[in-house]
Order: sequence, then C-alpha cells, then structure tokens
Amino acid sequence: MLIFFTLGVSKLKTQEYIEEIIKLKKERNAIILAHNYQRGEVQDIADYIGDSLGLSQKAAEVNEKVIVFCGVHFMAETASILAPNKTVLIPDITAGCPMADMISAQEMKEWKNKYPGRPVVCYINSTAEVKAECDFCCTSSNAIRVIEAVNSNEILFAPDQYLGSYIASQTNKKLILWDGYCYVHRMILPKHILEKKKEFPEAEVWAHPECRGEVLELADKILSTGGMVKQARLTDKKEIIIATETGIIYRLKKENPDKNFYPAYEYAICSNMKKITLRKVLDSLKEMKFVVKVPEETAEKAKDAIDRMIRI
Repeated sequence: MLIFFTLGVSKLKTQEYIEEIIKLKKERNAIILAHNYQRGEVQDIADYIGDSLGLSQKAAEVNEKVIVFCGVHFMAETASILAPNKTVLIPDITAGCPMADMISAQEMKEWKNKYPGRPVVCYINSTAEVKAECDFCCTSSNAIRVIEAVNSNEILFAPDQYLGSYIASQTNKKLILWDGYCYVHRMILPKHILEKKKEFPEAEVWAHPECRGEVLELADKILSTGGMVKQARLTDKKEIIIATETGIIYRLKKENPDKNFYPAYEYAICSNMKKITLRKVLDSLKEMKFVVKVPEETAEKAKDAIDRMIRI
C-alpha cells in the first residue's frame, strides 16, 4: 500500500513539473532540446530530440531566444557557438563528457607541434577550446566524408581512438589517433553481442562507431544515433540488438512500437546524460541556470572548424 501511495505521489509530481515547464517555456520564450541518450521523461518534454550537432543546428534555426539543452556540456557549448545571440542553458552544469575531457587545448597544441603540417580533425564530442585548435570537426555520421575531403594523406584525429580506427578502416588516409574513448561504448564487449545473438538469433546487430573494433566486426550495421533512428523506421527487421548507450532505446521503441529493440549491454549507461531530470529542467527555466557561453574568440575559431565540416 505504501509503494502504491509513493508511486502515485511521484506521478502527480511529474505532472506538476510538466505543467510548470510548459508554462515557463512560454514565459521565457524557450525551447527544450534533448539528446537521444536522455532519460525518457526528458525526451517526452523536449521539443526536439536528436544528436549533438543536429540539436545545435536546431538551436540556431529556431525563433526562441532561450535554449534549454538537455545533454552534456560540450553539446551546450556547440549550441552557444552556432547560436551566439541566444541564451543557452544546461540543467546540470556538472553533466560533462569524460571523452571530451581526455584532451585539453594545451595538449592539442603540443600534439600538433609534434606533427607539423598535418591537418587536424576533431570529433564533435570535444570541448570548444579543442575545436578552436582544429581545422575540421566531424560527427560519427559524416566522419568518413570529412576525412576523405581533407587535402592530406596524413591527418591527426582526436579524441576518440575507436571512431578514428573505424574511419581509418574505411579510407586510404593515414590517421594519427589520440588515445581517447567513450567509457560507455568501451564497456560493450564482443561477449555481450554473442550472448544477445544467442538469446535473439533472428535479430540484427546495430553498433555505434565509438564501439571497440571487435564489436563493430560483429555488427550488421554501423550507425550513428541519428542513423539508428532513421534506419529503425525503414527496416523490415522486427528484432534489433542496439550497441550504444541504452537511452536511445526509449526513443526507438516509442517511434517503432511494432519492433523490438534490445540493449547489447544493459549497463551501457552514461551517468552524465542521466544527471538531467525533469526537476532540473524546471529549475533551469525558473532560475535561468546554468548559462553556457563560449568566449567570442574561442567561439569564432571553433565555428570555423564546424563550418568547414558543414560545407563538406
């Protein structure tokens, strides 16, 4: 009886939060953007759901003046870079990205000095200061196209060694890789894929290119989060094993109720993504916190790298 009562209060509170958020959005002229890895409750309240670059581009397109970015810090920075005249808020300022933090701007400068003349491509999952030191940005979906378009046979690539290794396997370019990684994707092991395949023998395996190479070898499709969302609508397959952060499965199931999606590894969870809750979204709108603003000089240099990618 106590459990039932507690759940009832929780649902009531959730509804109160939603109503307050909707009211404050209008008052603040705000819009809510949520990454594919966010909690289901946060995805439900969002105006747009997507990958980091897509959401940042959306921030630049919309008319609203306040952007509540439900993701991690580098994503809010990218939104600030592309929408400099808007107020970008992140509901939890401690929601960072360990992979993005695996290389600093100073480390990038020193690395470039060791390989003079080589162009630098950085994954969008990097800080604004690191982007400002790079020649091009890329996403997991366009990385191969960007690398192919760079006028050099040797390219520095940071920070994700696994994405970099995958790109290198698909091109004739020599990539010099920084030793970074996403700890969530690194958790997913070949044995997890094999166990799930044994459990669901008819299922396809879709893996994110941030996964280990041994995992990618077992995948039927290698896709970005945006690619997974699109492919889920198109595929005739009714069972799919998803090798990426588990948060995306909420969206996949919601948009494709006739299909079954299984996490390759149930514990592939980004604790930083999950820091953002409905209550924090509400508090962010109420108190206009936490503002993410990239210094103008850094933003201009970082935007150059992003713009070069977009032109490609």
